[in-house]
Amino acid sequence: MFEQLTEKLDGIFNRLGSKGRLTERDVEEALREVRLALLEADVNFRVVREFVGRVRERAVGQEVLQSLTPAQHVVKIVHEELIAMLGQGGRLNTANTPPTIVMLVGLQGSGKTTTAAKLALHLRKNGQRPLLVAADVYRPAAITQLVTLGKQLNIPVYEEGAQADPVAISRNGVRRATETASTVVLLDTAGRLHIDEAMMAEVARIKQTVQPHEVLLVVDAMTGQDAVRAAEEFNTKVGVTGLILTKMDGDARGGAALSIRSVTGVPIKFLGTSEKTDGLEPYHPDRLASRILGMGDMLTLIERAQENFDEAKARELEKKLRQARFDLEDFLDQLRQLKKLGPLTQILEMLPGFNKVARNLPAGANLDDGALKKVEAIILSMTMAERRNPDLIDGSRRRRIARGSGTTPQDVNQLLNQFQQMRKLIQQLTQAQRGGKGSRMSRAQMMDMFRR
Repeated sequence: MFEQLTEKLDGIFNRLGSKGRLTERDVEEALREVRLALLEADVNFRVVREFVGRVRERAVGQEVLQSLTPAQHVVKIVHEELIAMLGQGGRLNTANTPPTIVMLVGLQGSGKTTTAAKLALHLRKNGQRPLLVAADVYRPAAITQLVTLGKQLNIPVYEEGAQADPVAISRNGVRRATETASTVVLLDTAGRLHIDEAMMAEVARIKQTVQPHEVLLVVDAMTGQDAVRAAEEFNTKVGVTGLILTKMDGDARGGAALSIRSVTGVPIKFLGTSEKTDGLEPYHPDRLASRILGMGDMLTLIERAQENFDEAKARELEKKLRQARFDLEDFLDQLRQLKKLGPLTQILEMLPGFNKVARNLPAGANLDDGALKKVEAIILSMTMAERRNPDLIDGSRRRRIARGSGTTPQDVNQLLNQFQQMRKLIQQLTQAQRGGKGSRMSRAQMMDMFRR
């Protein structure tokens, strides 16, 4: 979402870094560009003005201008002020006596029902016993959608059909949560326009009846400043305790995500990072600020890896690598493990400095998930014997594999060549680790291999 903003900020700071010592004029010119970059990213004008003012106040001081690394000082200040603008991340408020009642509200089409299921899954992973309550009786198939998601995730759903009163459904759902010893109840209320007084009054009645510990507003981050205005209205008329920003993996300019907390004063608690049911992560402003400035987000990447990678399989793979027995079956398994972490571009953006590397990649470089799917299709078209011993694959077998995977023999050749190079590199690294005297691959050879 922040790709264009990241690229522009990176260019501004690179130009600052090339100047050596900075003057007050240099800082002013850079801040003017930062202001334009934020405005182009659809950040609220008042938020931009306050942000640039705070940065200017700190950046034109003698400590920065006379520093040996003034450009780095400016980046540090921007990073700190960006975190301040994004606000503090917040945990869910919990009840002293279960269940904790969480009420989800939002505009029509904001992704609220899917987010309810995502939040339920996230809470279950953290040891909670959630109950979903289908209180949206207005949108066609809303109840069916929530019930279907509940079955997929093995999470119970309470519903009374589309003819029941939403206030009564919510009250009875909380009672059911108590009877079934659920620790959290998630109320999926109907989407509504913030200008619809009757619907806003209804959600206020639900709140008054069940007395939720959290009222979370689900906001589509791709709707820009409309999302900020909607958040202000909901907060004024209903009272919101937290925000969930959905579709953070989209291609919008991202201004709503940067503005909404500053304008509303309501903390962001979760980010929707993909359409998958596990595509919800707690909000960490410092990590988001680092991503925006191209510094990566290794902590989130490590957390995802810990959640998705099988430790026993990792030990077995390490053993195979040491014995030089790594084959295409192992490669396929690792590919599937990688896909569990999320979209490939999203993973790469978490690596520090990747934005600089991406700009230098060849025009034909393929970094989307389609490339991974093609590799997976090719390997799945092989027999088990071929996966375990790729040397068996001759010309006729390559043509058969290409037909079976919907690719070309050239695609199969490319995969096999890259795999052989990777296996050779692994063997050389293993020999080096053991103190062997085998020939070692030069840095230039390694970089050339990765480029291909």
